[in-house]
Amino acid sequence: MNVRRQSDRTGPVVETTSRHVREIVVEANGIALSGLLAEPDTPVPRAVVVAVHGGGMRAGYFDSRARPGLSLLELGARHGYTVLALDRPGYGLSAERLPEGQSLSDQADTLHAALASFARDHEVGAGFFLVAHSNGGKLAFSTVARDGGTGFLGLDVSGLGTRYAVDLPQLPGAGVPGDWRRHWGALRLYPPGAFALGRALVVPVPRLEAEELPRWPGMYPSIAARVHLPVRLTFAEQERWWCHDDEAVAEMTGRLATRRVTVARQPHAGHNISLGWAARTYHLRALAFLEECLLARDAAGTPPVRSREGSPRRMTPHQLDFNLG
Repeated sequence: MNVRRQSDRTGPVVETTSRHVREIVVEANGIALSGLLAEPDTPVPRAVVVAVHGGGMRAGYFDSRARPGLSLLELGARHGYTVLALDRPGYGLSAERLPEGQSLSDQADTLHAALASFARDHEVGAGFFLVAHSNGGKLAFSTVARDGGTGFLGLDVSGLGTRYAVDLPQLPGAGVPGDWRRHWGALRLYPPGAFALGRALVVPVPRLEAEELPRWPGMYPSIAARVHLPVRLTFAEQERWWCHDDEAVAEMTGRLATRRVTVARQPHAGHNISLGWAARTYHLRALAFLEECLLARDAAGTPPVRSREGSPRRMTPHQLDFNLG
């Protein structure tokens, strides 16, 4: 068993015990991104799940320790996947280098570079699959919109829409956390201890990210028009930041270039799904969607190649052409 300590400049230190999860630092064009990594027992993963946290949070959002079974990292590793949860630019280790954060476009550049770096040193199986929350969903869409989404299998995004359910002055921003009830919903949706553990994950939203929040509804159409990969959208029962009625969801899905869009409603959950009781259910459904993406590739006859250890896999790091130039 490995003991992990997660901390940041503003929050307390939390100690957790995990068989699979360890801290990692990934270099991205000279920027060091901190994060968490969980790997399966097999030498080659089936794929790599890249978990992208939301605004004002850390990578540990996807590694809840309030109850066994809630962590996406441990769950994914047990099902044969590598799970990489990175602190987005301006969070964690990169906060000192990027105190103002980065624009969405620059974050996409940095994430591309980080994943290319990761692929040079790690087996990636069939490729990368993004699981993203809230503001992290914006980065997920922006990332796969580049270069036709080369190297990516699909994405699962929760807690993100295109129409805000609040007036713009109510949006969380730099130094403004926003209404906690909109982040969490009813207290009964979270196991005892979730809020105490969650405090260690909460950090300020970087200024550049905060400034772009009001512009997202106008930015989304051009980004969505370049998303050709399978997409799954999840809205919590008590989602209170975004409009998610039928009309709003149809508008959001209608902008996507992909022909494969799945919309899910997660009962018994607030905006922060991965920290609540519903985390395991949501994570299993996200992994099931990844399984469907892999099935589609198998049915299309995508040939496996050989890994460094000589066992089959579907993609080498050199085939992950992120076209960073």
